[in-house]
Amino acid sequence: MPEFIRTNFPDAWLIKPDVHRDERGFFLETYSSEWLTKEGITAHFIQDNHSMSKAAGVLRGLHFQLPPHAQAKLVRVVRGSVYDVIVDLRRPLKTYGTWQGFELTASNFLMLYIPRGFAHGFCTLEPDTEFMYKVDNLYAPNSDSGIRWNDPTLNIPWPVTKPSVSAKDSSLGFFQNFTSPFTNQ
Repeated sequence: MPEFIRTNFPDAWLIKPDVHRDERGFFLETYSSEWLTKEGITAHFIQDNHSMSKAAGVLRGLHFQLPPHAQAKLVRVVRGSVYDVIVDLRRPLKTYGTWQGFELTASNFLMLYIPRGFAHGFCTLEPDTEFMYKVDNLYAPNSDSGIRWNDPTLNIPWPVTKPSVSAKDSSLGFFQNFTSPFTNQ
């Protein structure tokens, strides 16, 4: 059974799996509905996604989907490393508008469970970083949303000063203009 490590948010978890190593390499379970259920996580994952970033300093985010197409995610790095950030968008929780960052790497095997109602983004720390994640709802283009990565209200200290960011992510709105449709789901 993996170790579930509390984050600053009561229902987001950093997950440290059991990694079995020997001279041949390693083996680990990357997902089990049984161990998620034991921790009270009821997300039913329906799709896996995989991204690859060629350079260090690629920043993707801060993304989320609006209800009724909100998504919970289980994320991990399979090659390279990232600085991964989640932002709580659920009102009226006292954690609304707060964020927390984590270093996820292929060598530390850490995974992050992100419940619905969070913005999510990451910045690659190494070239050729591969990032995989499960989602519990299909992508809905009309519900696609986000907050700008360099939002002054959130003031996230990303590990790069000039990241490689898509045109779409560079044009996202600011947190101060965001009206949250999320509640504690």
